[in-house]
Amino acid sequence: MNLQPYWEKRVRAAVKQFWATRGNQSQRQGSKTGAKDAGNRSAVTGGKQLDGFVRLVRDYLVECKISDSDIYFNRKVELPGWFRAEKQWDLLVVVDRQLIAAMEFKSQVGSFGNNFNNRTEEVLGSATDIWTAYREGAFSLSQRPWLGYLMLLEEVPESMRVVGVVEPHFPVFPDFRDASYAKRYEILMTKLVRERLYDNAALLFSSKTCAKTGEYRQPSVELSLENFLTSLKARAMANAGA
Repeated sequence: MNLQPYWEKRVRAAVKQFWATRGNQSQRQGSKTGAKDAGNRSAVTGGKQLDGFVRLVRDYLVECKISDSDIYFNRKVELPGWFRAEKQWDLLVVVDRQLIAAMEFKSQVGSFGNNFNNRTEEVLGSATDIWTAYREGAFSLSQRPWLGYLMLLEEVPESMRVVGVVEPHFPVFPDFRDASYAKRYEILMTKLVRERLYDNAALLFSSKTCAKTGEYRQPSVELSLENFLTSLKARAMANAGA
C-alpha cells in the first residue's frame, strides 16, 4: 500500500517541519537567559513540532467530506475523562455533538530509556481514561469513537540497538528479548491496536540527517501511515454518509 504522491509529499514536508521546528526551539531556548533545559527538554517544551502531521490529517479528513468546522486542534480539544476532569487531545472530530475521532501525535528524540516508559504509561492511561468515560456516558450521543495514535521516533544507534531486560523475580515475555527501543515501540503500538485500546496507530522513524529531505521509514505495514489514514477514512466517510 502506497500513499498517493500528494500525501507522500505532505508526509515528507511534515517530517522536515518537525526537525526544523525542533532545531529552532532548541536554539531559542535560553537565548535571553543563557540557560537551556537539561538534556533534550529544550527541544520539546515549545510544542508545535508535529503540527505538520496534525494539519495533514486535518486536510485528509476534509477530503473525506468532514467539514473543517467539525475538526478541532490547538483549541477546543478538551474531552472529559473518568479519572481526571479533562484531557487535551491533539485533534478531535466532533459532528453534531457526536465524538467521531480523537487522536494523539507524539515524538521521541533521545533519552530513550526513561521516555519510553513514560510514553507507555501515558498512552495506556489515556486509553483507559477515555474508554471508561465513554462507557459511563461522557459522550452520550456518540457511537464508539475512533481513537488514533501517531509516533515519530528518532532513528539513531541508541534507539536501534538491543536493550537488555531485568528479571529479578519473573521472566519477561519473549517478544521483549533482544528488542531495541524502536522494536519496543513497535510491540507496544501493535498491542494497543490488537487489544482495541486504539483503533489504529502509525509508527515512523526518521533521523536528523533527513531534516532537509524529509525522509522517513516505517517498520511495520500494520503500523503504516497508509493503514492509519485508510482506517480513519472509513470512519470519516461512514459518518459523512458516503
